[in-house]
Amino acid sequence: MPKNTTDEQRERLVADMRKEEAQRQASYREKALKLFPHVCGRCAREFEGKKLRELTVHHRDHNHDNNPPDGSNWELLCIYCHDHEHTRGIQEQRDADSSPNETGGASLVHSPFAALAERFKK
Repeated sequence: MPKNTTDEQRERLVADMRKEEAQRQASYREKALKLFPHVCGRCAREFEGKKLRELTVHHRDHNHDNNPPDGSNWELLCIYCHDHEHTRGIQEQRDADSSPNETGGASLVHSPFAALAERFKK
């Protein structure tokens, strides 16, 4: 991070990145809700009305930037199944007693601020 970057600039940049991430999520969620029936892809619970907020978009390849317009990388999961999906992968890694770097597998953790250092260089 450049030495001449002020706290105010950092805060503004982080706020902008959070806003962009929220807009991106809202965008693909709305598209997914239009494309797919409002049913969890794992437990088959149906959602409508206020309960619709419990239905989330899961990225099959765990890449939140991979959002094809046909929705081929998405599936709708309830918050419980979505959490289980991510926890399951982490638990499998622990059970295998190896780190993601040793296996060469992709991490199941999405980091929306992974490119933060690059943004400060601009």
